[in-house]
Amino acid sequence: MTTTLKVNGRDVSVDADADTPLLWVLRADLKLTGTKFGCGMALCGACTVHADGQPIRACVTPVSAVAGQAITTIEGITGPEIAALRAAWTAVDVVQCGYCQGGQLMSACALLKSNPHPDEAAIDAAMGGNLCRCGTYQRIKEAVALAAQRAGG
Repeated sequence: MTTTLKVNGRDVSVDADADTPLLWVLRADLKLTGTKFGCGMALCGACTVHADGQPIRACVTPVSAVAGQAITTIEGITGPEIAALRAAWTAVDVVQCGYCQGGQLMSACALLKSNPHPDEAAIDAAMGGNLCRCGTYQRIKEAVALAAQRAGG
């Protein structure tokens, strides 16, 4: 079945079964490998992308469910929020292995777009579904708070 998706601002046609997870379409068909496979059960957040600006788990989202929506991956995200987050990630030295970072950044960016003034509880709530095997949670929280200040929050 051919499905047309709008990914990172481009219309793309993919030949995939309707129930194929979006993650596999992004990685295998479109070669957008910044979105990672972590658990396959929507528990870890490594596969987080945006659908119409909202964070979703691509590992459990069928491609048919997002046809017609604007899909944004870590490769295509732009704007002051992600710029501030990337700078804060570097300033705070968040990254260790880096595997979860695409999903972490996508969740953090969605938070800052919806809430430019997040308090600690809002950051915890938004980032709570993203796991980091290296345990850099305190630095991630610090970087999100710093990015909120830098992005005008």
